Amino acid sequence: MNRAGIPIEEYVCSGHSACPGCGALLVLRYVLKVLGKNTIVTSPACCFTAIAGMFPDTCMEVPLLYNAFETTAASASGIEAALKIKGKKDNTHVVAFAGDGGTADIGLQAISGALEDGHNIIYVCYDNEAYMNTGIQSSSLTPMGATTTTNPIGKEAGWKITPKKNMMDILVAHNIKYAATVNPSYPIDFVKKVEKAKATKGFSYIHAYSVCPTGWRYQPELGLEMGRLATETGAFPLYEVENGKYNITYKKKTKNVLEYYKLQGRFRHLSEDFINDVQAYIDQEWQKLILKEECSKK
Repeated sequence: MNRAGIPIEEYVCSGHSACPGCGALLVLRYVLKVLGKNTIVTSPACCFTAIAGMFPDTCMEVPLLYNAFETTAASASGIEAALKIKGKKDNTHVVAFAGDGGTADIGLQAISGALEDGHNIIYVCYDNEAYMNTGIQSSSLTPMGATTTTNPIGKEAGWKITPKKNMMDILVAHNIKYAATVNPSYPIDFVKKVEKAKATKGFSYIHAYSVCPTGWRYQPELGLEMGRLATETGAFPLYEVENGKYNITYKKKTKNVLEYYKLQGRFRHLSEDFINDVQAYIDQEWQKLILKEECSKK
């Protein structure tokens, strides 16, 4: 451990092919620091399958299994069941690691089934807010106002006008034991939440903010600043839900979303009025989150 309480061991090593400033690699790096070497990762078609290396080479120091796009949670469930049969489940952590498309869109049914069956796995969604590996197409987690190759700027707008799907609320509706949002720009908060997921018996969910300089069109060295702005503006709030109780872990929502949006090329076409609408939506969702926290603690 270093003085901040973050493990110093590394299980994601050199030899990867990530873009400069890739958030997905940092997300998995922090997850594995907590879970350690006795971990098996399964991942669908996504950025990470290109990042980790071509078989038989990999940048991982733990076993990695690739699965079909829609089957990440099902694959993790099968691994967990096999370990249980072999009597090894108590010593090995199973991690499903997928992007926003493979989680909120294509993989949602498998997640629901794994939760229903009570499989003891940790599902990590690295949310880079589009299908980045296949050409930057919109997903249901692409934010309001963003332009993508399937939501291009046109004569009559064209960019994404609907808000992100609320995956946390969807999983809370399944009576999940532990779910949390994390952001690599806040590593101590990140590590604490993964530790809670590690200690949870049953399905747990980590929704991770994952910057993408390529798809979001900003300079890679701004990644950590981008993450801080996402949380400080409320665009990506940090909270956890433990046995139905909400807990906001970063409450300093102090900045306007314009400060976050103006650094990214995917938002540069937006009018002041549209950004004001986005701000109003974020403020509304923030107040809802505060109310959920208050009500769940009564």
